[in-house]
Parts: sequence; C-alpha cells; structure tokens
Amino acid sequence: MKLLCIASLTSALASAALAARVAVNWDIGYVSVDRDGHSLRRAVGVNGALPIAPIEATIGDTVELTVRNLLDKPLTMHAHGLFPTNNTHMDGPGMLTQCGIPPGDSFTYVYHLEQTGTFWVHEHLFHGISDGLRAPLIVYDKPNQAPFDYDDDLLLTFEDWFQEEFADREMRTLDPNQKFPPPHGYASGLINGIDGNRTHELHFEPGKTYRLRLLNMGDLNSFQFSLPGHSMHVIEVDGEYTKPHAVDGIDIYPAQRYSVLVRAHDSIQCNYRFNSTIHARFIPAQVGMTPRTYLGDVIYHQGAPFNNATDVYAAPGFKWLEDIELQAFNDAPPLTPNRQISLDIGNQLYSTGQHLDHINNVTFAPPRVPTLFTALSMGALALDARVYGPQTNAIVLRHGEVIELTINSANQMPHPIHIHSRSFQVIEYGPAVSQFPVPADYQNITVRRSGNAPPRRDTVAIPEYSYVKLRFTAGSFITAVHCHFSIHSMIGMFMVFVES
Repeated sequence: MKLLCIASLTSALASAALAARVAVNWDIGYVSVDRDGHSLRRAVGVNGALPIAPIEATIGDTVELTVRNLLDKPLTMHAHGLFPTNNTHMDGPGMLTQCGIPPGDSFTYVYHLEQTGTFWVHEHLFHGISDGLRAPLIVYDKPNQAPFDYDDDLLLTFEDWFQEEFADREMRTLDPNQKFPPPHGYASGLINGIDGNRTHELHFEPGKTYRLRLLNMGDLNSFQFSLPGHSMHVIEVDGEYTKPHAVDGIDIYPAQRYSVLVRAHDSIQCNYRFNSTIHARFIPAQVGMTPRTYLGDVIYHQGAPFNNATDVYAAPGFKWLEDIELQAFNDAPPLTPNRQISLDIGNQLYSTGQHLDHINNVTFAPPRVPTLFTALSMGALALDARVYGPQTNAIVLRHGEVIELTINSANQMPHPIHIHSRSFQVIEYGPAVSQFPVPADYQNITVRRSGNAPPRRDTVAIPEYSYVKLRFTAGSFITAVHCHFSIHSMIGMFMVFVES
C-alpha cells in the first residue's frame, strides 16, 4: 500500500511539474483598422492591434488572462467551450456570473485546463465579438497522448467583418420606426484575421497527415469549407473527439469548431486550393456580395501548376457534414433522461413597436444583480426561479438531473444555440411544431436520430422550421443559453439555467 501511495504521489508531482502557468495580458481598447481592404473603421483590439494572437496551452496548464479595460463601457470575457468546473464565476457572461469590468479597471480570468480541443475567447457583455474582440484558444494534448496521429497542426479561423460597428446595427434593429428586419449589411470574410482574398498559403509535404482546426469566430455568417482533391475526416467537434468521419465539406456556423485530418498526396506535381464561402441563407443573394467564395492556395511545390479541376465547389455526390451522423470517440451511449424541458424560440412584435426575440415567450433582460450572486445569497429561496427576476427567464436544475432539452424553432432562420458550462449529446432533429402555416420549402423535413454513441458539442445549429433534442447532466453552474447570432442574443434570445 505504501509503495502504491508513493507511486501515486510521484505521478501527481510529476504532472504538476509538467503543468505550466500561461500568463496572458490584454489591454483592451479602441483601434482604427482596415481589415478587408474597404475602409478604416473603429474596432476593439488588444494591445493596440487586430487580429488578436491565439492563446495556446496544454491540458493541465492554467491560463491566467488579465484584461485591462481601456474602453468607455464595461466588458466581460468568456472562454467559449471550457467547462468552468468549480469555477463558474470565471465563465464570463455579463450580469449572470459577474458584473462588467468597469472602464479603467482590470480583472484576471483563471482557466484550469481540463479539456483538449479548439476553443476561443470573446467579449460577452456589449457584443464586442462583432467589433473584433475575439481570439482562438487552443488546448493541446500532452505529447504522445492524442488519440490520432498527425504530423502537423494548422489553424484556420473565419470571421465576418461589417463596415459598421455593432452599436449602429443594434440601434437600427431596435428602432420601432425602421422596417424589421432592417436591411442586412454584407460582411466580408476574414481568414486567420486578414482579408480572405489575401489569405496565407497552406504548405503540404507529400505523405504527411495534417490536422486542420476550423473555427468560426463570426457574428452572423456561416462559412462553408472544402479542400477539393483531398479526403477530410472529422475528428473533433467543439472540443469533443469523434470517430473519424469522411466528408467533402463542412458548413460552420458562428461559434462552431471542427478538426479534420487530411493526408497530403505523395506527389508534388500539382498544387491545390481550399474553398471558404461566407454566406447566410436568410440574407438575399447578391452577386459579388453574398455568398462570397475565397480561395486559399495549398502549396506542394512552388511553381507547380494548380489542379484547376478542383476549383469546382460542389461536384455531384458532394457530401456535407451532418453532425447527427458523428459518433462519440469514447462510445458513450445516449443518456437516459429523468426530466424533459421544452423551449420555443421566436420573434414577436411588442407594444413598443419593436420586434424582439424570445424563449418561451420571455424576452431576456439582464438582472440588476448577477444571477450567481443571487444564487449564493438567497439560501433555500435559490431553488425558486422567481428570485432571479422575470426577464432572466431562469430554470432551476437539480444537481445530477439528466435533462432532455427540446428546442423548437418554427421560423425561417437557422439558430446556432450555445449552452455554456458543458457539452451535450445531439440526439435528434425533426420538423418544428408550428402554430402558423409552414412554407412549402420546409414541409418535408424528416426526423434524423443519432446512433448508439451520440456526438457531443456545445453549439448546435437548429435548421429552419426544425427542432433539436439534446441531453446533458446538470452540474453546479450558472449556465447561459443563447443564440450565437449577436443580434439575436441582443434582442432577447437568451435564458439561464441555475444548477445545484
């Protein structure tokens, strides 16, 4: 027994010795930038610049992100996809787990990294995502512990970039004298922080296998990605490993992340191009504006000709990823729920003349006191959802409950719904229950169910006039639930689970 204890202690000390403290310091302030070759605009940058460099660490490390607010309004930061186990006050949604960091003040976020995968950090109080306050967070496996073999790790981030600040779009959306929805601006696409038309080359060496991390840090638009002439196998979704799954293309909604393995060809006779198309199905198409495709060079040998046949974006038989078809890497079976919750999401006209979003007919408004503070100070009353305020739209969950959450979206827009604090199993998609006539294009939606090992993720895209069923186990968190289209979150498609 003594030998076992000594061995365990030695192992623990060795792990602690290998773990690192990663200190990151951000001075957050206004910058003037031209990111897409059109014009200068005011944005929000870090240390006087945009784009913001990725944060990189290894599982077991502790990231200490110190932010100094040099803006003229409060802000908070959220590490999207990290589970704030025993650390929910570091999750970051403003007025849920903390007050905003006042102008001139600093705050240090501490993230103990217990997951590997592709994540990101973004502002979570005034919708600073749209103005540039967003950066990748990559958590690597320890050496020789990744479940897949590959030779190199490459990151591709995608962002939509509007010519106006989010505050201007917000004002126009909330103006009761304006048509709703107001005319959509056309965003440019940025790849790895720069204009998609000037994206940097990828360099492949014959016979090597590459892990491509695909991260949409956008505000409203999706990005379709493909690498013609190569096979892609999905191995990660939102920080969760999956069984390898072959696809030709992936439609990446805002806040979603994927990793794919790509094996380079053995020959250097040809170079290739990857395709990245920025689009939003609910914005009317306009030639040259939306959808807009950016081509990036994949170089095997400088001077070699390009395989132009692969410029065709979607050939016959082209296979798009359907996340419901993925299988969890650990073969975990579907959870058995003991509580069902249903949410209906939509938009309605209010007496103010404004069109606002809602979940179960409640339009979110932030509480005057952060939800976490209320939960910790109300004693037994913390189990009563009413103490959190009527517009917080709180639902109290008991620790350990297995929840089956059905989200019904009977409207003509997709919605990328993010649930903080965890990943969830994606169980089923199907046609939405609607009180109103469903357009003909959406009347033949079929039910699609996961297999014996449902995929897990943290941001699910609900298609038009559809529902999704998700399952998860309640923990000890203050958990924000919201649409990751910033404009939808701003006008009320937001709620909170108060857990344990």
